[in-house]
Amino acid sequence: MESALIGFVAMLLLVFLRMPIAFAMGLIGFLGFGLLLNFHSALAMVATVTYESGLNYSLSVVPLFILMGNFVTRAGLSEELYTASYAFLGHRRGGLAMATIVACGGFGAICGSSLATAATMAKVAMPSMRRFGYADTLAAGSIAAGGTLGILIPPSVIMVIYGLMTEQNIGKLFIAGILPGLVAIGCYLCAVIGTVWVNPEAGPPGERMAWPDRFRALKDVWGVLVLFGVVMGGIYGGIFTPTEAAGIGAAGGFLFALLRRGLDWQVLINVLTESARTTAMIFTILIGALMFANFVNISGMPGALTAYAERFSLHPMLVIVFILIIYLILGCVLESLSMILLTVPVFYPLVAHLGFDLIWFGIIVVVVTEISLITPPVGMNVFVLRGVLPDVPTSTVFRGVMPFFLADVVRLSILVAFPAISLLLPSFVK
Repeated sequence: MESALIGFVAMLLLVFLRMPIAFAMGLIGFLGFGLLLNFHSALAMVATVTYESGLNYSLSVVPLFILMGNFVTRAGLSEELYTASYAFLGHRRGGLAMATIVACGGFGAICGSSLATAATMAKVAMPSMRRFGYADTLAAGSIAAGGTLGILIPPSVIMVIYGLMTEQNIGKLFIAGILPGLVAIGCYLCAVIGTVWVNPEAGPPGERMAWPDRFRALKDVWGVLVLFGVVMGGIYGGIFTPTEAAGIGAAGGFLFALLRRGLDWQVLINVLTESARTTAMIFTILIGALMFANFVNISGMPGALTAYAERFSLHPMLVIVFILIIYLILGCVLESLSMILLTVPVFYPLVAHLGFDLIWFGIIVVVVTEISLITPPVGMNVFVLRGVLPDVPTSTVFRGVMPFFLADVVRLSILVAFPAISLLLPSFVK
């Protein structure tokens, strides 16, 4: 137990010293494993983890979903999603920010990446909101917060990683994210309403569209519905596995981008290169995290945490609250994927021992991870917006996301208090 805590402190210290998180976790995992056993075993562990991670068939779902998201982004579906959302919500006070939230949810359903969702929607929604005189705080905040929906609404790479680490059904995890995703959209819309109620000038109403124009805009998003329906419907109906669904989704994204003339040879090369680069980054972090997890496991930390919970007779829900507080603190200094890979091997044996459903816990972990994407000082979505919108100060974006952060706390409380929201749809999946 003590050795694992020392390892955590050493790893965080290396991260603060600007060592990449993957190498920090891998180095501490290797040294800790070697000191507890021997360095010959540590070297064998490094080789085994690297080899098995690279050849794990289940992990092939990761690059395929990334490829699907990149093809969809190139197809320009984000503009149609925003237009359709604007048609129904844009005439309300704060309506353009609401439309941005809804469009982010739709785009996240076929992209699976929060960073890509935020970056793409910033280019589409920000000019429109500025044209109508929206405050930069509300405009940037709605984009940054809406972008977090990319890792909750399926398909989600984060859910895939969690499912593989905890040996949970990935299809059930995907289905479980749908209702919490709708709750998230609802909470964010309430945050926009609250913001414009306090400051009506922050979100002036846009132009009202006639009903024929609204239905015409709705027809333009058929591609999103078809792709999402094929991927999720196939998994839900047991027609194909999540890995096969990822392959079909990637092929569908390619055909859709091709039909919309969003591809040429140079764009195709860029998409493949970007997908390979992102996949390599994820696998490098995964390998480092697995090495660190092996060190934590042989240190006995998961068993020690379970023993502590039994010794002090803590209420199971109180243990969950403590875990969530730890996640919120880590979210201030770690990015989402690293946080998942670092903590899940430690916490999930304890959560399973306490009798909680690991599908439900996976949704809770993803929601907490979403919150970390907009919390200072390492809110990744905020810094993505800073790169896309260089004229918007970082402090302005952080001020803008505060109402959405409060909405996230409310949403997290709802999902913790009512597990049925997360477990209703998976209960219908065999």
